[in-house]
This record gives sequence, structure tokens and C-alpha cells, in this order.
Amino acid sequence: MTHFSNLVDGYYRFRGNEWLAERERWQELASGQSPKVMVIACSDSRVEPATIFGSRPGEVFVVRNVANLVPPFEPDGGRHGVSAALEFAVTKLDVEEIVVLGHGACGGVSAALTRSLAGAEEGEGGFVANWISLLDEARERVVAAHGTGADGQRALEQACVEVSIANLMTFPFVRERVEAGTLAIHGAVFAIADGKLRVLGADGRFEAA
Repeated sequence: MTHFSNLVDGYYRFRGNEWLAERERWQELASGQSPKVMVIACSDSRVEPATIFGSRPGEVFVVRNVANLVPPFEPDGGRHGVSAALEFAVTKLDVEEIVVLGHGACGGVSAALTRSLAGAEEGEGGFVANWISLLDEARERVVAAHGTGADGQRALEQACVEVSIANLMTFPFVRERVEAGTLAIHGAVFAIADGKLRVLGADGRFEAA
């Protein structure tokens, strides 16, 4: 198992190899970033966007959270981490594409599907329960059609991506750019078990890339 000391050892390997190989790239990045793509992914340790997409430093602006969820636009003065990252990527970095990346065997989606955290207090799952309540409506549709087993899990993982995409469109600065044709939104689900990426098409189906 990796601990902090292992991470430091990894840093030394990185500093002596990859960093040196990309030294000019890092010098360029020291003056700023200009990624074209934002990826909204899950915090799950098995789903690293840079690894999955083979991207280089500075190419992708990433925000990660439980179940790769985007909340709806809520200008209530609260501290909204995902909304802040979205605002920065779209209005300051002028990203041209946003990818919502779901994944197989997602624990957050499983908790939403089974309601295993219902009634939990903060510190015991309550924060997660409140967050994944964003999937409540989608869950009802999925359970009615697929149940709460493996089929329901896969269906809700896909629906989770669709919920986030719908919520992205509630942000005025996102909708304006999408309608102007300067910003595109994509959805995809990465299957940990077989390594396949399934992309959401215009017909609403997830097909292998």
C-alpha cells in the first residue's frame, strides 16, 4: 500500500525522469496554463483522468468529487467548490470542451442506488448522503426500470453523467457559450473491469469509443 513516504520516493523518480524529459514543457507552464478541455471526474483512486486519456501536464483542467457530480447553478453565497472550478475553467481559461467522466463500480452511485447512507450524520456519511441526493430523481427512474442490482448500478452510473450535463446547462455562462458554439459538452463512462470507455452520443446512448 502506498503511504506518504512512497509518494515522496515517487516524486524523486518523477523529478529525475519525467520532469527532466519534459523540462521545456514545465518551463512553459510556469508562466501560465491554457488547457482546452475540462474534465469533471470522480475522486475514486482508480479513475485518474490523465492516465485514462494519456494527457500531458497542462492539457486538461480537472475537478474531482464523489460520483463526478455537478450541482445546479445556485447563486446563494455558499462555498461551491465545483461551481467555482467550473466558473474559472469556462470564464477565465476559456476551455472549449467539458467532459463529464463517470466510471464503473462507483461507490457514490452505489450509495445513491441502495440508499445505504440514508439518515447518516455528518462524519458518518452524512456529507456524502447530502451530496449524492443530487441523483434522487434519476434513481427513481433507474430503479423502476432496472432494479437495484448490477443493471441498476450501470444504468445509474450513466444517468449520473446525464444529470451532471443537465446541471451544467443551468449555469448561464455555460449555456451562453454552448448556444454560441464556443463550448461543447461530452459525457463518458470508463469501465474499470474491462478498461473500455463508453461515450454518450447524440442519440442518448453510451457506445464504446
